Amino acid sequence: MKHVVTCFLKYNSQILILRRSHNVGSFRGKWAGVSGFIESTPDEQAFTEIAEETRLSRDDVELVKKGLPLDVEDDDRKWIVHPYLFNIKNKGKIETDWEHTEIHWIEPREIDDYDTVPMLKDALARVYKLV
Repeated sequence: MKHVVTCFLKYNSQILILRRSHNVGSFRGKWAGVSGFIESTPDEQAFTEIAEETRLSRDDVELVKKGLPLDVEDDDRKWIVHPYLFNIKNKGKIETDWEHTEIHWIEPREIDDYDTVPMLKDALARVYKLV
């Protein structure tokens, strides 16, 4: 069982989703939040992944909520997802890395319109009230 963080970045009423590139190890081409394997504590890993995948620093984000971990099963893999919600100050500062091919800012209720990693909506619901 692997522990991962999934961070949702929020600007005004929208959240950021990122399309995973074909260079990553899993869920290629699927939409996701900022995510990664936990190599330290979940809180520290959240900031690390945000810095790596968006180039935003701790000063660029503000933690809004940390959700309860979520068990996710996909085929023969099991994950424990630690969800986070951050407000960001300037969405124009975001620069993606090799892990993603594109980004979209969406209203949270639109998440069903995208082909996402397993249970992304459930992870989002742990940190954001979906109407």
